[in-house]
Amino acid sequence: MDSRFPFVDWFRNSSPYINAHRGKTFVVLVEGEAMASSRWDQLLKDLALLHTLGVRVVLVYGIRPQVTAALDAVGIAPQRHDGRWVANREIMDHVERLAMRHRLDLEARLSLGLPNTPLHGVELTAVSGNLVTAKPLGVREGVDFDRSGEVRRVRSQAVESLLAGGNLVILPPLGFSRTGEVFDLDASEIAQHVAISLKADKLILLGESAGLHDESGQLQRQLTPDEADVLRRQAASGSELWRHLGAACEAARHGVGRTHLLSWRDHDALLGELFTRDGVGTMITQNRYEQLRQAVLDDVGGLLALLKPLEASGMLVARTRERLEHEIDDYVVIDRDGMAIGCAALHRYPEAKMGELACLAVHTDYRRGARGETLLSEIERRARRQGLEQLFALTTHTTHWFVERGFELASPEALPPLKREAYNQARRSKVLLKSL
Repeated sequence: MDSRFPFVDWFRNSSPYINAHRGKTFVVLVEGEAMASSRWDQLLKDLALLHTLGVRVVLVYGIRPQVTAALDAVGIAPQRHDGRWVANREIMDHVERLAMRHRLDLEARLSLGLPNTPLHGVELTAVSGNLVTAKPLGVREGVDFDRSGEVRRVRSQAVESLLAGGNLVILPPLGFSRTGEVFDLDASEIAQHVAISLKADKLILLGESAGLHDESGQLQRQLTPDEADVLRRQAASGSELWRHLGAACEAARHGVGRTHLLSWRDHDALLGELFTRDGVGTMITQNRYEQLRQAVLDDVGGLLALLKPLEASGMLVARTRERLEHEIDDYVVIDRDGMAIGCAALHRYPEAKMGELACLAVHTDYRRGARGETLLSEIERRARRQGLEQLFALTTHTTHWFVERGFELASPEALPPLKREAYNQARRSKVLLKSL
């Protein structure tokens, strides 16, 4: 029966992620375009919600469009080179003023606790400071970048201390040198270095792009850094996409668990990415979001949930928790972000040099994508490695699927003696056999 309130089902399904994210460190970059939009209020409330759910949040913000507008207003056209402007003293006056104005605005908004607002009753402490040290870009290709700089070091222990104290940390696009100077920094570079130095669980980059898409327009939900690098080389040098992909790839290569590319224009992007199984943007990670692996005892609960609908329909014989626990070493699972969406088992009959492909199942939401073939290939590989010469399966519903993949119909007499004695005549399962 469907819930009368759709958000209730969403909330129930999001509970594993609420638990998984608690105590984790997220570095979030918000570009200046987002801060200048009508979407900003809601996005800031979503960030505050993450904080109240126990996520340790570091917020890095950009001010490029605000500074550009201020310079245009006074007729200043900055010299640009390789995607960066040359920040002389005159330009730095505007950069510093706007960075501090927006920091104060952030602190004020995060202090809002009026009735009928999402932050009512929440005491949220937002803290900033000289947490990023910088060094000048210097002279490059004959261009003196003056006060344009790059990250030298993140004071990670200080940031960790602030997060441990329950604070939300705010970082402007500025860095401070040991000689007492202030440098203009790229916000995405700050976010990258902070995420790496904190060994953050996530780096979230909120920009114009709603993730990355292939040539057919399909959203690419997961990429490795090497795959994302190909797309970065196609982007314009200095563009937002170029900067974000650079930060994402470097963070992934240096131990940040997952980097997410999202659009701040999407009202639901941040929460949709973090609290739903498939997300809404593109994730860049060294570790596969979906992987085939050996099952362990902790998977038993997920296997029971995966198999229950198939057992209810009669496609599979019911298996008890005790049986699954006893046979867990026979199983492989397809793990998608901590959820078992597919499984298969290899039960061995070494005296007959045969193996049973059993309990082959894929979640109904993921039956497109050849996951069944992936499971079958892994079972066949394991069977060959263990010296088995034939693989058999029993089925009541999917005979054609097995035949299309090289199995042949056989009689129960072809089964190993122990399996033949246990054959359930009432189910009248088809016996399929494949030579390895």
